[in-house]
Formats: sequence, C-alpha cells, structure tokens
Amino acid sequence: MKKIIFYLLLFTTGVVLSQETDKDDVKVGLVLSGGGAKGLAHIGALKIIEESGVRVDYVGGTSMGAIIGALYASGYSARQLDSIFQILDFETLIRDDVPRGAKTFYEKDEAEKYALTLPFDDLKIGFPSGISKGQNVYNLLSKLLIHVKDVDDFNDLPIPFFCIATNIETGKKVILNKGYLPRAITASGALPSLFSPVVIGETIYVDGGVVNNYPVDEMKEMGADVIIGVDVQDSLRTREKLKSAIDVMVQINNYRTINEMVEKRKKTDIYINPNIDDFSVVSFAEGRQIIKSGEIAATEMKSKLTNVASLQKKKEKKKVEFNNANSIYIKEVEIEGNKNYTRSYVLGKLKLRTPSEISYEDFNQGINNLSATGNFDEIDYFFIEDLDNTGEFTIKFILQESSNRTLLRLGVHYDDLYRSAALVNITRKRLITNNDVSSLDLIVGDNLRYNFDYYIDKGFYWSVGFNSAFNSFDKDVSTDFIENESSINNMLQLNEINLKYDDLSNRAFVQTVFRRSFMLRMGVEHKWLRYLTETIGVDEDNLPRTIFDRTNYFSAYGVLKYDTFDKKYFPKHGLYFEGDFHWYLFANGLNEDFKVFAIPKAKAAIAFTIAPNLTGVFGSEGGFKIGDRGTKSLDFFLGGYGFRDLNNLVPFFGYESLSLRGDTYLKSDFTLDYEIFKKNHITLSGNIANVGDQLFERGEWIDGVDYTGFALGYGLETIFGPVELKYAYSPERKTDEWFVNIGFRF
Repeated sequence: MKKIIFYLLLFTTGVVLSQETDKDDVKVGLVLSGGGAKGLAHIGALKIIEESGVRVDYVGGTSMGAIIGALYASGYSARQLDSIFQILDFETLIRDDVPRGAKTFYEKDEAEKYALTLPFDDLKIGFPSGISKGQNVYNLLSKLLIHVKDVDDFNDLPIPFFCIATNIETGKKVILNKGYLPRAITASGALPSLFSPVVIGETIYVDGGVVNNYPVDEMKEMGADVIIGVDVQDSLRTREKLKSAIDVMVQINNYRTINEMVEKRKKTDIYINPNIDDFSVVSFAEGRQIIKSGEIAATEMKSKLTNVASLQKKKEKKKVEFNNANSIYIKEVEIEGNKNYTRSYVLGKLKLRTPSEISYEDFNQGINNLSATGNFDEIDYFFIEDLDNTGEFTIKFILQESSNRTLLRLGVHYDDLYRSAALVNITRKRLITNNDVSSLDLIVGDNLRYNFDYYIDKGFYWSVGFNSAFNSFDKDVSTDFIENESSINNMLQLNEINLKYDDLSNRAFVQTVFRRSFMLRMGVEHKWLRYLTETIGVDEDNLPRTIFDRTNYFSAYGVLKYDTFDKKYFPKHGLYFEGDFHWYLFANGLNEDFKVFAIPKAKAAIAFTIAPNLTGVFGSEGGFKIGDRGTKSLDFFLGGYGFRDLNNLVPFFGYESLSLRGDTYLKSDFTLDYEIFKKNHITLSGNIANVGDQLFERGEWIDGVDYTGFALGYGLETIFGPVELKYAYSPERKTDEWFVNIGFRF
C-alpha cells in the first residue's frame, strides 16, 4: 500500500526517479526566467513554495530571475524579498538619478543647464549604450549581498547558484557561477537599450535572456531531481501593446524563446506561469500586483509542491547573518584603473576621507557622483573586511575610464529679460592636463552670449578655474532707472527708454570643498560693463545714443556657498546659503571718478515639507555698498523673474525687470508649492523688499516695507527644464505682470 501511495505521489508531480528514491533525499532545482519588472512575480511564487515546505537545493536564473534568485540563494526569505522590493523606488533605481546633494557645485551647475548630452568625439555624434549604467542597481545589490562578499564560488552560497549572461562579442551563452556575485547578476540583467553592457575581466556582457532566458538544461546538469520553474516571459504581443522601443526589442527576442519553451516546459516538473500579460518589462509601478500574480499562479500548484516537500528529508536551515547596519567604517581605499584621473580626484568625487564611518546612503551618493561625471564606463568595488573582524573595511575600486572625451550639449530657454535663446555647448575633458574640463556655451537668439569655463578638479584639494562670459540684453525701462546718472541733465518728458546692457567678465579662481557641502571660492575678476540708450542724446562720436557707463572694473572676490536643496527648481527640502564679497580696487574707462568700494551680499533659503505634496520655501537676502558710492553701474536692480544670475540683478514679483534700483536692498520671499500630480506644480508666492540708497545709514531699512508683490503660478518639470507661467500683482502699483519661463536658465 505504501508503494502505491508513493508512485501516486510521483505521478502527480511528474517526477521520474528510481525505486531507491524513498531512501534518498530529493534535490530540488529552482529555475527563474527573465522578464524585467514581471520578474517580481518570482517573489510571490517563492512565498508559496516556502509555505509548501519545499527545500530549494539549487537556484538558476536569468536577468531579473538571476537577481531575485541570487538574493534568495544568499539567504533571504521570500517574505524578506517582498519587504525589500515593496519599498524600492524603481524609477530612481533604473535611471541612475544622482541626488543633487551628492554632486559637486560645478556638477550641479552643469546638470542644471543642458537638456540633452551626447558623445561628440571626432566631431561625430554618438549615442549612449543604454539609458542607465545600472550603477544604482549595483549599489543596492552590493549592500544587500555584503554578507556573502567573500564567496567567490557560487556553489558555496547557502543555496548553490548560477546565472546566465551573454557575451556581446560572440553572442554565446556564458554560465556565471564564480566571481563577485553583485557584478555577475548585474551582467545577467543588463537588458539591452535599458542598461549599459557590463564588463567583467576582459569580457563584455549583456542580458542572458538574449540567448537563454530559462536555463532548465543547466539546472539538470547541476544534479536536480525535481525542477520547479517560474516563467515570466512574454507571449507575443499585438501592435496595440507594442508601445516602446524596449517592447519591440523584447518582442523580437520572444520569437525564439517562445519556440524554445515548448521543449523546456516538458523538462520542468512543476511549471509556474503567472498571468502577467497586462504588464511590461518596465511595469515596476505595478509591483504589488505582479507579486500577487506570482502567488496566485504558485497556489494553483500547491498540492504538487506539498507532495515534493514530503519526499524531501528535513534539514535544519542554516542561519544566515545579515549585515543590517546603515553605515560602514572604511579604513582604507584602494583604486585601480585610474590612468588619467588622480586618486585625489576620485576620492573628491566619492567625498571619501579615510579612515571614517560613512552611511550607505552617502557612500552610494558618492559612487553615483563619480559615475555621473561620465569619465568612467565601469565602477567596480569590493568590500574587504579586516581579518580580525573588527567591522572595518577596505574598499577596492576597479575603474574603467571612458574613451569619450568630447560632449555635445543642447538647451533652450525663454524669459522676459533675455527672451528666446538656444544653447550649443562643446565640452572637452582632459584638454591640457588630467582632471580638467573645458566647456564653451554659445547662445543665440534675441541676444548673443557666450560662456567659457576651464576647471581643473582636484577633489578635496584646492581646484583651479577660469571663466569668461559675455551677456547682453536690451530692455525698456522707466526713466527713473537713470534719474541719478550724472550724464543725464534736463531729462526729456519720457516715461520709458530702451536700455542696452552688455557685460564681459573674466575670472580666475581657486576653489575647495569642506564638510562635504560647503564650497569656498576666492579669485580675481575683470569686468567690462557698458550700458546705454539710443532713445535720447548724442555721444562724442555724434552717434544717437547716451552711454551711461563703459568701464573696465577690476576686483578681488570671495564666495562661500552651502547647498543641500534636493532640486534647484521646486525643491522639497534642504538649506541654501550664498555669501559673496566683491572688492573693487580700480577701474579704467568712462568712470573717471572711480574710487575703491566693496559690495557684500548674501542670500539664504530653506525648503521644507508641510504636508504630502505641499512644500514651503522661505528665503531672505540682501546687500549693500561699502565705501565710495559714486559708481552707480553696480547698484542692485530688482524686478522680473526667470533669468539667470548676473551682477546684482535680483528677481522680484510684481515689478518688471530693472524696475527698482539702489545701492542697498533687503528682500524676503515665501512660496507654497503644491504638486497636484507628478511634476506638475501650483505655486503661490509673495515677496517684500526695501531698496534704495544708504538705507542703513538713514535707518530706512526698518521704517516699513516699501515694495511688495504676489504671484500665482503653474510649473511643469520637463527634460528641457522647468516650464512656468506666473501671474504677479503689486499692491503699490495696482498693476499686474505675467512672467513666462521655459527651460533651464543659462
């Protein structure tokens, strides 16, 4: 009777074993297919497999199946995996978004100017090998698998494991069962067009699903008696469901895999096929439903799973010690592969000083910041714990420098001061020496402008830079703007004049970063400043214009900046401070009565969350002149919105650009930002200011608020930068203004 029951069990599971099987243990192999986001269904299936009491003895997978399979093989339970994946922000994870706080100040400026960046070596436009380098994925897996960091042979994991990758040069299948586990499964999951290829040793790998998305034969070779397979591959889609390039690429690959699965399914003893037709390989936002679909499909096979479990000998599961620390103590850093970039440069980008304890969050930000430079195609790193197990680690980096040295960058912008503008940028790395970057912006539109930067980045040490920029605009301004100009007498009865404003500035400076978030810059500046009107007057050359200033000014300056805003536009949290001191020492040109003077100014702001989707931003700023007050060209000019910083032009709601003028100003502003839905913002703003001459000396800075303004706006975050429309009103003027801002400011 026992033998009859035994063979009935074998029949229900589809297992073919010898008559000695009741004396031996049954080895179970788990095969997990690739499928991108649909691979999250593996987690749901694993929950039911565990509940059924099945002991998994081998795990093999491809792509997402490799990632989840490796984590399971390293000791994580299905419940733990569910908890981990439920809280992940997959959009950030996949896109390799580098938190703004992780970037250097130079890189923040670079990232907030350009809408599109392309390789441009040999004057030929190239395209990235993938949307993402997969660095965030690698960082996450390195942390989750740190408890098995010393395992080189994947057979030595708590559950023996292998994964499949594709050699991109030969197109052949490669079984990865040795090496550094996070790197191996990253290679297996490098989905073409979504992730860049992964280099391990001398071989370049892409997603294993290209050649073998369901490694059942390889699992049999490991010695599995029973094979449980979870298949999350696509069926062929109709044209209505092919909505992206990734969908088309997956469809082409499916022609082969669907045919292969006819035979592979026959080799699978328990075949679990979740119903995930409504999801795509990038449907990470529907992760909960996908996991649930895995549970439902596995539940349908629960009786078979329970039967297999009854054939297995009971073994106590080996206890796995996970590393749940939120920080790591780094004793030393070893770096290999940095031929053109110095150790100090790499450490500066990583923001690492040793020995010190650093949070995983800060460590990952540093890794991503190094990756975001574009100077490295591959950033491998390994945690090596001290032999005495003191919890101190050496981190070994193996870098592969990028061969791309030239970039083409593009941008567009519109505001009410500079009006329409298109930007073309050429950036060249290592132009003169290692660690340097040269960048030239050519800006065409209603006004011609340029900006040139040369910067030698030495990380934590003093870096060196040079900047040259020309800015120009013309604007109709009130005659009040020039009422104090000495060159104007007996002003004609005009309400407005057209003002042409040109600024050419050249700066040489040194710069350093300390305490991870402070930047200190000191330098010298030459500024040629000219502004004039052709509305009135005749100059010495008998041309119909009046020149108010045409002078070269020479100064020494210093800047101290602190910036932890999570975003420059529509920030949700963080602090900002910038202090600037310019000491104007001498001049040459029209301003013959020049005397030494200085201008200190500062601004500070805080962004904070008030309620879900509701953010408040409060700011305050001011500046004044010290010494001679005869030079009026560098006064503070308030009004307008949306333009880039230039000299002492200050935005102010309710007034047109350059409406208010003085050698002293104080301003405060507050903005409520409600994100009505993702990247769409309704803003309500208010600002107050006092501006005029010698406000502190006369005590007028506290005698009341002279100027106020309010604005209601709509803002949209796009790849070109913010798009904003604001309606502003000033109670004093009893008039309104409309402000339009499109694109990053440059």
